[in-house]
Amino acid sequence: MRMKLKKYDVTLFFFIFTPNYAMKYFLIPLMFVSLVSCLDDNNANPEPAEAIDYSAQNEEDIQIYLEENDLQAQISETGLHYIINEQGTGEQPTSSSDVTVAYKGYFLNESVFDESDSNGITFNLQQVIAGWTEGMTYFKEGGNGLLLVPAHLAYGSFDYNGIPGGSVLIFEVNLIDVN
Repeated sequence: MRMKLKKYDVTLFFFIFTPNYAMKYFLIPLMFVSLVSCLDDNNANPEPAEAIDYSAQNEEDIQIYLEENDLQAQISETGLHYIINEQGTGEQPTSSSDVTVAYKGYFLNESVFDESDSNGITFNLQQVIAGWTEGMTYFKEGGNGLLLVPAHLAYGSFDYNGIPGGSVLIFEVNLIDVN
């Protein structure tokens, strides 16, 4: 069975696809939408915050803290300061070990920002800040001490969960278990 086109079907087809109709109702709006989408919108992709090097200030702040609290710390090549109160006698973790650690984290002004209970928490040393990954390898199971972590081994110059960018972080750590 053949379909019959009615006169108005053909007329409508030619009317829609004539150059004037296409320009007026299709191409011009399409061009307008294209141009508007290309406009510069500074809020759409904000510039990332500039990373600031706090190394010198952090080092000075750590030295003042150590002096004021009459503490003697060792310093690693990366700038991590650490104090070993007890070395421990068990297994020594590597930078990829799973460990259970009881800890308290605070700022130089001694306000606490995080703390575990005495049972500690278990995590992989690849899943924490670089200061922890490095620092925990200086202890053995049963060991405890203090990590003074400069910003470049923590969260850098960026704020993170209530920790201001550029902050020195201090952790009292007790290495309970190396898994």
